[in-house]
Amino acid sequence: VTSSHRPSIMLAALKSVDFYRKLKRDLQQELTEASIAGAALSVLAAVFMIGLVIAEFNAYLSVTTESKVMMDHFESSTDDTLQVNFNFSFPHLKCDYASVDATNFMGTHDAGLAARVSKIRLDDKGRPVGRHEDAKKEIAHTTDEKHEGPEVSFDLTVDNFETMHHKYDTLIVNFFAPWCHWCQKLAPVWEKTTQGMAEKFPSQDQLAMGKVDCTGHSSESLCIKYRIDAFPTILVFRKDDTGTSQHESYHGERSVTAITTWAEHFMKQIKRETPKTRTVDSDKDGVADSHTGVGCMISGLLHVQRAPGMLKVQAVSDSHDFNWETMDVTHVINHLSFGPFLSEQAWMVLPPHIAASVGSLDDKEFHSDQHIPTTHEHYVKVVRHEVTPPSSWKAQPVTSYGYVAHSNNIQKAGEVPTVRLAYDILPIVVHLSEKKQAFYHFITQLCAIVGGVFTVAGIVASLMDKGINAMKIKQELGKLG
Repeated sequence: VTSSHRPSIMLAALKSVDFYRKLKRDLQQELTEASIAGAALSVLAAVFMIGLVIAEFNAYLSVTTESKVMMDHFESSTDDTLQVNFNFSFPHLKCDYASVDATNFMGTHDAGLAARVSKIRLDDKGRPVGRHEDAKKEIAHTTDEKHEGPEVSFDLTVDNFETMHHKYDTLIVNFFAPWCHWCQKLAPVWEKTTQGMAEKFPSQDQLAMGKVDCTGHSSESLCIKYRIDAFPTILVFRKDDTGTSQHESYHGERSVTAITTWAEHFMKQIKRETPKTRTVDSDKDGVADSHTGVGCMISGLLHVQRAPGMLKVQAVSDSHDFNWETMDVTHVINHLSFGPFLSEQAWMVLPPHIAASVGSLDDKEFHSDQHIPTTHEHYVKVVRHEVTPPSSWKAQPVTSYGYVAHSNNIQKAGEVPTVRLAYDILPIVVHLSEKKQAFYHFITQLCAIVGGVFTVAGIVASLMDKGINAMKIKQELGKLG
């Protein structure tokens, strides 16, 4: 064989392994024929094939999630704790009384919690009015003060309150209850202070001091109107107050000297010797003796053991008695989550149902009945999630803590109104792997769709053709009737 014939021989050998041999063009008309049934079947097969291709393409673009549950374990002693992040708003609980306590299942209290809790005073619209700083020391009381002679402070009732309110530039009112231990101690101090102010500023209608008995039939409605649930409560009213004005309350030392110095500050405001303000620090100790704010926003961050525990918020004071019948712990859970705060990229990695469980109670409101002591209980079950994104995303695995919550109200006379958040951190971890279909798998599926539909359509076409031919033969033989 000469070298010139070798290429033709190689081409002939290559053609011998052709899997897709074709009919010659001049034989196609003689060996094949078209039919209406075949054309209809071809159109149906093409439509079905296109539908399957579109469905497979959507599946290729989507991300599937695989999950498995395992027992959680701690790699080191530092993993034994979990971060809790909370932010609650109480529209009717003052920051001066709001106390936060954390305990675990063994009853151990978190002694350093107060240092990690922030309080913001709120007005009656829920708007922030200032940061609250807890008193560095307990309120001092004068216990041996005596007042001789008749009472000189005004007795205020529903009938004369508004008249007195708008008669004087400033009206300072002591809301009390006769059964209150601290009110009994304050009574002689209050009368002696009133007498001293009258002697120091005689014949002046600029400032007056009065008192309201919250148990009296003619004055009880005043205490309800101004939501007095802690005794004693000292509020400041001004002549130019409107229906939306905020009344500052006094939280300083309860002695004649301290209250007199504080009251004199308002005389200076009236005489314009000092700027008019509703926040007064008369003793210059860095803590306001009086300020506005009827509600409180409490936020904080603490680390707890991975075991059942409780976060509790209620009114506590070493210098007040409370009327639990009117104490209102209506609250909004602005935010509650467990574990470190997630980055923006981490939120994008989390599946929607997992992301929703991270803050299940966020922005939820819980209302109390003003005339029935109401305790709110929230039971939270916390589960750890480990989410691994597809490798093509080039993102790090994300650890989050989701929870489910059940809330309940307890309304019972004699019950101290409280908000209790009981949590239980389950010792399991849910691993979620997000996967995307590989490109080679997508191509394989496309080939399977095209080949499978074409083959099945060919089988159906063959059966149809044989059936039609059989019918024709029977018709020719007259067997069809």
